[in-house]
Amino acid sequence: MKTIILILLLFLGTFEANAQSFQKLKLGKQTFELHNVTGAIINFKGKKVLKIERDLTAIPFDANRLESTVDEPHYAKLVDLEDFENGTIEIKMYSQIQNPSPYLPAAGFIGLYFRIAEEDKAFESIYLRPKVGRVNNQMARNHAVQYFSYPHAKFQTLRDKYPAGSYEGSAPVALNEWITMRIEVNGETAEMFINNMKYSSFIVNKMLGTTKKGSIGLYVDIATIGYFKDLKVIKKALRDTHSGEKINDI
Repeated sequence: MKTIILILLLFLGTFEANAQSFQKLKLGKQTFELHNVTGAIINFKGKKVLKIERDLTAIPFDANRLESTVDEPHYAKLVDLEDFENGTIEIKMYSQIQNPSPYLPAAGFIGLYFRIAEEDKAFESIYLRPKVGRVNNQMARNHAVQYFSYPHAKFQTLRDKYPAGSYEGSAPVALNEWITMRIEVNGETAEMFINNMKYSSFIVNKMLGTTKKGSIGLYVDIATIGYFKDLKVIKKALRDTHSGEKINDI
């Protein structure tokens, strides 16, 4: 009996340690849980912000295996919001390249995850490559915005299986400046607006994930330093563009 009790206590202790293994940081009224990123709350350009960078120890990066080692669950999760399905997500973010950079082609990958399933099993994402947003090359600009669905439809899979431009696009963004990204999620579609522009820069006509609701996260990838502030979320009913429940606003 004593042996059974001891095993049970050890199991419960291990479960509790695993449940509390994510570092949490509080910014204003919001708490973020760090998943495979390092982070801190710092003063940046006169405001308190969440700074995160991908943790390469937690998820190693291999430049020869991009498809399998990027666009993974490396993000800061907004705590206490697990049922986002449709509505608006808005974030202000600022992207820098690490110096020295562990990956020279890095483009300042930064953006949002949404509808994140339990245990990070699946999610949708729209993110930016700010380094190419204003270059004097249209083909490069066309890769400034990326949609993907984890785990089965990451960027290279989408490029290989769908016509060019189906899940990528252009946006007037750049490194080393604040970018306001707003995503309107409605059923299988998502529309992205940049810097309070009246018209969207990018539309996902059909998202590819099977998870219909979940959490929201702030994303960075290889060689990127990301700064985030003023996250706002409004949950809405499907196709309802007039009313919504505003939550988790700073």
